[in-house]
Amino acid sequence: MASRQDPLKNTSAAAGASTRPAFSERRSSRRCKITQVMRIRPADPQNKYFDDLRGTVSVSRSGIYFHTTELGYEVGQRLFISMPFPGDPSTMGREYLAEVVRKDALPNGMVGVGFKTLMEITEQPSYSVGAPSQQQN
Repeated sequence: MASRQDPLKNTSAAAGASTRPAFSERRSSRRCKITQVMRIRPADPQNKYFDDLRGTVSVSRSGIYFHTTELGYEVGQRLFISMPFPGDPSTMGREYLAEVVRKDALPNGMVGVGFKTLMEITEQPSYSVGAPSQQQN
C-alpha cells in the first residue's frame, strides 16, 4: 500500500489513471492520530485570555492539530501548551511555546486549530544520585 509520500508503483498508462487528485505534501514529518490531553493558553497578555483543555486529533514531531469550541485562536498567535496535561496535580507535564499556523471552520460548528511548537519552556528538575556533599570546617 502506498502512502502519500511514497510514489505509487506501476503508474504507467496500462495500470489506469489514479482517481486521487495530485497534491504536494507540505508536512515535514508524518502525523500520528493519537489523543493526548493538553492545556492551552494565550502567551500574549494583550489577547483575550482563555484556558482551553483539549485532546489532540493528530500529532507530529513539531506540530499538533485539535478541535475546539474556543473562538479566540488566530493564525500567528503564540500559545503556552502544557502537555500531557495530567488529571493528578502531583504529576508534571511539559510546557511549550507554540504558534498557531492553521485555523479551519468545521461543519459541526467547532474550529480546527493547528500549531507548531517553537520551544520547550519548562525547566527539568535535576537529580543527584550521590550523597549530598558535606562541608569541611
